[in-house]
Amino acid sequence: MSKLLDPRNWASWRPFGIGLRKPNNYLELWKAFKSVKGNRRYAWRILNQGTCDGCALGTQGMRDWTMDEIHLCNIRLRLLPLNTMSALDPAVLRDVSGLEKRKSAELRELGRLPYPMIRRAGEAGFSRISWDEALGVAARGVGGGSRFGVYLTSRGVPNENYFAAQKAVRALGTNNVDNAARICHSPSTVALKQTIGAAATTCSYTDWIGSDLIVFIGSNPSNNQPVAMKYLYHAKKAGTRIAMVNAYREPGMDRYWVPSNAESAVFGTKVTDEFFGVNVGGDIGFLNGVLKHLVENDWVDKAFVDARTSGFEKVRQAVAGQPWEELEALSGSTRQEMLRLARLLGEAKSAVLVWSMGITQHTYGEDNVRAIVNLALARGFVGRDNCGLMPIRGHSGVQGGAEMGAYATGLPGGLPVTEANAAKFTELWGFEVPTATGLTATEMIDAAHGRELDTLVSSGGNFLEVLPDPGYCREALSRLKLRVHIDIVLSSQMLVPSEGDVLLLPAQTRYEMVGGVTETSTERRIIFSPEVRGPRVGEAWPEWKIFTELAARARPELAGHLHYTGTPAIREDIERAVPFYAGIAGLATFGDNVQYGGRHLFSDGRFQTADGLGHFSAVPLPALERPDGSFMVATRRGKQFNSMVHERRDGFNGAMREAVLMSDYDADRLGLPDGTPVELTALGANPRTYRGKVLRAPLMPGNLQIHWPEGNVLLDEARRSPDAKIPDYNALVSVTRL
Repeated sequence: MSKLLDPRNWASWRPFGIGLRKPNNYLELWKAFKSVKGNRRYAWRILNQGTCDGCALGTQGMRDWTMDEIHLCNIRLRLLPLNTMSALDPAVLRDVSGLEKRKSAELRELGRLPYPMIRRAGEAGFSRISWDEALGVAARGVGGGSRFGVYLTSRGVPNENYFAAQKAVRALGTNNVDNAARICHSPSTVALKQTIGAAATTCSYTDWIGSDLIVFIGSNPSNNQPVAMKYLYHAKKAGTRIAMVNAYREPGMDRYWVPSNAESAVFGTKVTDEFFGVNVGGDIGFLNGVLKHLVENDWVDKAFVDARTSGFEKVRQAVAGQPWEELEALSGSTRQEMLRLARLLGEAKSAVLVWSMGITQHTYGEDNVRAIVNLALARGFVGRDNCGLMPIRGHSGVQGGAEMGAYATGLPGGLPVTEANAAKFTELWGFEVPTATGLTATEMIDAAHGRELDTLVSSGGNFLEVLPDPGYCREALSRLKLRVHIDIVLSSQMLVPSEGDVLLLPAQTRYEMVGGVTETSTERRIIFSPEVRGPRVGEAWPEWKIFTELAARARPELAGHLHYTGTPAIREDIERAVPFYAGIAGLATFGDNVQYGGRHLFSDGRFQTADGLGHFSAVPLPALERPDGSFMVATRRGKQFNSMVHERRDGFNGAMREAVLMSDYDADRLGLPDGTPVELTALGANPRTYRGKVLRAPLMPGNLQIHWPEGNVLLDEARRSPDAKIPDYNALVSVTRL
């Protein structure tokens, strides 16, 4: 790895980018220092001794396994107050009418939830109760059959909590348990399982550095995985070229100042070498066009395709039958641009393909992923150094959540819910595991809205902010006979009045849990995070204990099958249930980790499919129609982590939360200067509107972007992908000047 300065990669000759629009990372350090006043020593221990609970890069302390340098990102700094704040005063919840209009950030600032509390139907607020009484109320709500559901967010939730929770739910007789992976990477899970047999990244972060090419497709790590930008700095130093396929030329992916690297901190780093603009929803048209060029120009790795894959001939015929005019119209790109990326892939001896929510959050998200897999298989970019498929994860709990079995459609180890697999866990656990697939997160809300669900247990999360149509979600939450909210702080969904009781149960953070916990990073690394010495809040419990005690209370005859003495016992149970997690039971001290599958999956020449081959997929073009004058709007993330908004202004592009990002071409055509108030109206039977202000941005004409979750009011809750059932976070709209 070169240590020399390389002006070719500098973003600017201005020291520290003075006068340029960019986040001030050093100001973030100062804000973090101020935000943990009174608990700074504890905060410092969390940063140095804990495994990060932000994105899924998985740093141990402030270092990791990719390079021997300090890492610290803004997301982690912004999470420090949540992990160190003191308890809220329970008296503020006696009457919540004054809190219902507050924003989530204001509710979080009230402090940690210290005690179990209940709001009985018709009451103005919450009153404190004992854990014994709280568990009794919850047990009655889930003990009457399968008319209940459990949702777990990715909010720093470790593997141990996920595993114990799903086991408890199944002991209660249902598979109605789901987690945040459903609304981010579930299409990746489905498509990767079908095509290569493993629902995880096939490579490691070290493979970025020295790869000939990295292609980011619908992914923006500068916002969502900022520690990764340091890897890209070193990749650029090693000669790697970086391409981006997106509707918006993200400023943070154009140039970035890595604060912990002297050269990048002073001069910045030019990140993206090649940008390919596509329409929102136009990825399949573009990627199929790239594959068509690979075939026509004989840039396919025939030896790899013949020896290690199946289905190529069917795919070759499929793309041959897709006219260039249709591919161009769908993608918004040109045949020449598709050729340009095909040439980059064809000339590269190694490449890593990376994607995120811009690919998955569509009604055809699974096909989007299949189209990416086709490119990797066609060029043999799997199973060797500096190559791979990477669905990069935005949250530390997402990868492990599904692998622990906290999934309506999957058992531990990612096994599908079938009679044979259910029988396997019935024998292992000593109680009958149900054989019918459960309700997904979105189906739970549908069932609640239709009064077909009695009880919802939500561990973290906020359906009002993460799912389409908040009004629909609010109605659903209000119709339940019992809601149980397990969390560390207040959220707006807890305050929704209900026809039944609402129970608040205080949870511990990962750093408070005796015996330590583990998380699984994007690169399949299972990392131990120890308990960190510091203050403790009220009567908060670890979530694994809440779920197992709840199930034991509801089904006392199974209590012996659900009891754990602590997290080490849970890790032993995980190792028995999930063979590829071998080694997790031995993780016990800071820095302990095991990467299942090694640096590369499939390095032995076989995929994890039934026949050992990688499967090509003939991906049809989605039937997208855009009436004249309409726009496709996508929801984007700004200065936030998940739905937790940290600042109203995004430091990368200057966008306020109400911004409607629009291309110069469209803004000029409509005569809309920056700051013009506009109303977006979703096309369809149900009139949905959103008001904002125009902000010109390097966006593809005909496409708009608005912030998530504010823009969720435009989204149709019924639009979901067929297999993964992920919501569509995009909408077809008209624009009206106000």
